[in-house]
Amino acid sequence: MKSLVVVAHPRADSLTSQVASGLVGHLTAHGVEVDLLDLHGEGFDPRMTIEDEPDWADRDKVYSASVRAHMARIEAADLLLVVFPVWWFGPPAILKGWVDRVWNYGFAYGRGRPRLAGKRMRWIGLAGETRETFAERGMDDVLDRQLRVGVSHYCGITDAALTLLYGTLAGDDHVRGLLGDVVDLADVPAGS
Repeated sequence: MKSLVVVAHPRADSLTSQVASGLVGHLTAHGVEVDLLDLHGEGFDPRMTIEDEPDWADRDKVYSASVRAHMARIEAADLLLVVFPVWWFGPPAILKGWVDRVWNYGFAYGRGRPRLAGKRMRWIGLAGETRETFAERGMDDVLDRQLRVGVSHYCGITDAALTLLYGTLAGDDHVRGLLGDVVDLADVPAGS
């Protein structure tokens, strides 16, 4: 089994990065090969370029070398884990840009049989607000619809889930508890 762990936070010492690191450790301990994609650390440019803009008349368009390299990393993985901070009740710009540029027409969608079908995907968002605040505003449902349905399902990944870790600004004890629960998010099948 191979996993791609994507982290979308500018600071390597952030809680988001700690969660990603915990997932990598858990997966590795269970014999899963891990490819860690740190979008900021690798200098990913989230801005759409003409070279990577979809061509609706050509689903076999050849995208930039950088984007093709990211596509190959996605294709190689059985399990995709995307760890990100929730800013303004959504994913950060670098993650949105990664989806815009890499999950492109002809690769992630636009074919009779989706190339990404059969993969498993877990979106893991770290939210400063409480579960109650998210539910009161309906933002957990909006984020779930956007990521699980609008990206994963649209691209053929039906085994997808969004998990929000709430209250990440609530203090050290709460955060330590969150980190302790992280390994369950990897959802590694027995014998992997």
